[in-house]
Amino acid sequence: MDYQTMRTFADSWGLLFLVIVFVVVVVYTFRPGSKKKADEIARIPLEDDGDRKEDNKD
Repeated sequence: MDYQTMRTFADSWGLLFLVIVFVVVVVYTFRPGSKKKADEIARIPLEDDGDRKEDNKD
């Protein structure tokens, strides 16, 4: 496979791949029930270390 073949493949299928990734991210973000999870994640920087309810398993 030479450079030109790889470039042609990336130009044609690369755009399709990126569009699919974009659609998956948008669907995942706006799916039902994601607001609660997004709100929890948005509050993480504002919480103290002891406020989080997760197990710290090393």
